[in-house]
Amino acid sequence: MTRVLLVPGRGRMLAGHWMNRWAREHPEYLLVPRDDDPDFDINLRVPALHAAITAADEPAVLVAHSGGCVTVAQWAAAHTGPVAAVLLVTPPYLDPTWEYGPGYENLIMPKVPHLEPLPFPTTVVASRTDEIGPFDRVAGYADAWGATLVDAGEVGHLNTTAGYGPWPAGERLLADLLARADNR
Repeated sequence: MTRVLLVPGRGRMLAGHWMNRWAREHPEYLLVPRDDDPDFDINLRVPALHAAITAADEPAVLVAHSGGCVTVAQWAAAHTGPVAAVLLVTPPYLDPTWEYGPGYENLIMPKVPHLEPLPFPTTVVASRTDEIGPFDRVAGYADAWGATLVDAGEVGHLNTTAGYGPWPAGERLLADLLARADNR
């Protein structure tokens, strides 16, 4: 059976966030890391993801949101493991000229994510109105990663602030990835 690993972004997810909902509704899904790194340190997150991926021989489908997408890309740049497919939801655009300011003192993230083809089937979900990951930039990431791009429309950053809560379209995307992974 294929495992599902949920890879959150920066900050604590609100209880109603679709990823938290999925974790509650599916206790077999694993949040990696748990909600214990709200500031986001890529140097902690990549090893935590590697440990979760390699903890079992069964393949995993990774579902990442925002900064979690960067975690998955950075993991793929340095590691291998039983990953069947990946769903990357509204990755942030990392501007290499951006300087950390107040409120970002504990953010440790690369200036540019790993931008080579990922070694597993990848779907990237992009929003037309995401202030963190502009559609054209995320489409460029999807192309660099060799991913299928899904245009989610005007959904903001696809988080609780943007009204997601439930995300039925995401559940369908995950179900499709799981079906394909289980039929390999």
